[in-house]
Amino acid sequence: MLSDLTISQSAKLAPLTAIAGKMGIAPEFLEPYGDSVAKIKLSAIDALKDRPRAKYVVVSAITPTPLGEGKTTTTVGLGQAMQHVGKTATIAIRQPSLGPTFGIKGGAAGGGYSQVVPMELLNLHLTGDFHAVTAAHNMLSALVDNHLNLGNARGLDFKNITWRRVLDVNDRSLRNVIVGLGGALDGVVRQTGFDITASSEVMAILALSVSYPDLRARLERIVVGYTPGREPVTAGDLQAAGAMAAILRDALKPNLMQTLENTPVLVHAGPFGNIAHGNSSVMADLIGIHTADYLITEAGFGADMGAERFFNIKCRASGLVPDACVIVATVRALKLHSGKFRVVAGKPLPEAMLLESPDDVRAGGANLRKQIENIRVHGVSPVVAINAFPGDHASEHVAIAEIAREMGARVAVSTHFVDGGEGATDLARAVIEACEEPSDFHFLYPDSATLKEKIEAVATKVYGAAGVSYTPAAARQCETFERNGFGKLAVCIAKTHLSISSDPTLQGAPTGWTLPVREMRASVGAGFVYPICGDMQTMPGLGATPAAMKIDIDDEGRILGLS
Repeated sequence: MLSDLTISQSAKLAPLTAIAGKMGIAPEFLEPYGDSVAKIKLSAIDALKDRPRAKYVVVSAITPTPLGEGKTTTTVGLGQAMQHVGKTATIAIRQPSLGPTFGIKGGAAGGGYSQVVPMELLNLHLTGDFHAVTAAHNMLSALVDNHLNLGNARGLDFKNITWRRVLDVNDRSLRNVIVGLGGALDGVVRQTGFDITASSEVMAILALSVSYPDLRARLERIVVGYTPGREPVTAGDLQAAGAMAAILRDALKPNLMQTLENTPVLVHAGPFGNIAHGNSSVMADLIGIHTADYLITEAGFGADMGAERFFNIKCRASGLVPDACVIVATVRALKLHSGKFRVVAGKPLPEAMLLESPDDVRAGGANLRKQIENIRVHGVSPVVAINAFPGDHASEHVAIAEIAREMGARVAVSTHFVDGGEGATDLARAVIEACEEPSDFHFLYPDSATLKEKIEAVATKVYGAAGVSYTPAAARQCETFERNGFGKLAVCIAKTHLSISSDPTLQGAPTGWTLPVREMRASVGAGFVYPICGDMQTMPGLGATPAAMKIDIDDEGRILGLS
């Protein structure tokens, strides 16, 4: 089969005005960036508001292997399939980070014949939104250090400054740095560090804002640190929000692209899936919800993470109600959850894992069952998508289907990677059926619950934990947050994506364990508190042979080696 890049570069793109026309968006709402991407003016939301509301579908997954299970590819394939069954669809996905693109993971435009194109444009800068987030974040960082240098009138505790710097690269050497070295005019000497741009609270704010006033208000609420008395100091206190909002003005507008089959795609924002909510923007969905029969979006990692946050964080911000959830399942992921195999990113699958064994698939079925339950606990209809790989065996697909049907979930085998939209028509029909069921969507916890009650609800009802424990430091931080009025916020639990539990070595659906909260942090502008349960790297490193070593351009400037 041809490479993803070769397929993308051979695509026949439709004019963006024609793509927008399918959505009911007039040309005057487009701001072209070259020939194959455009920003959509926010005024399009009001212009579209009287159009019918699309059915709202989120694509999630079982707990993935380190290789990923193809959620984006499935999202694109499902969107393309809708036109094959007589429906229209708009797709909404996150923008990839340059860090993983040049690292081991590669890009995130989908794959095979279910891609967003041009894939090299999507994976490399796009319209510069990530750079705007980087600049806005670091503007605030500069104002924090300037405030310290000019006397620290707000009384920031040097040992409790929580705002760091960001950069959109994988660079482990920047995780911990000393700033202010040099002479008296070079600032205050202190320890800080860099995170990757996707993990910035500014990115989460961009993804959750519903208007320019909302964006600015959220930026004002960012907490940069605390006084010795544990009182918060905000970006508003430092008069930083206006400049940050100005930098982000154009970044708030969603980007319009298309798939290989000319299905409209809204690409916008890219919040980290571990310490943030891992979903594309609310703004894109507010536009997309009135542009087709179906709006299909994607949530990061497994249903215990991205989908839970989609329901309890993103839907709270948008006010939109989902009609169905697709759970992507693969043979290799279910075999991994049998506990018999070890999968390492960047290395081939174990040979024994490739042998036909429906029993190994069934042995890992607990994870799929639990993720189906995690969708149902929010009152949403689940549809299991069996993402077929070339090396799969039919008996293994049958085993997955049996597990799904035992749980009362719809299920379909999908070959969209190889066959494009035509290969996902059975999945499309199953999703259409699920969307016709009456919705009983509800949040997992009320706003009025305490932070500890919210954390316990997610831990016990979604993760399957027996309870929650707190270090003394985390308990004090929780008390501080409640006292400062942060208790009304949602929770976004930072844990491994490689297990439903907080232990990445535990496969399947473990029970009887305790969720260990070692630290609590607040993204007040984004609107959530994130308890840290395990070691979360917010600045990834590069492997021995990162993708950056293979990417190049030819004499005509065409991108080479991107995956």
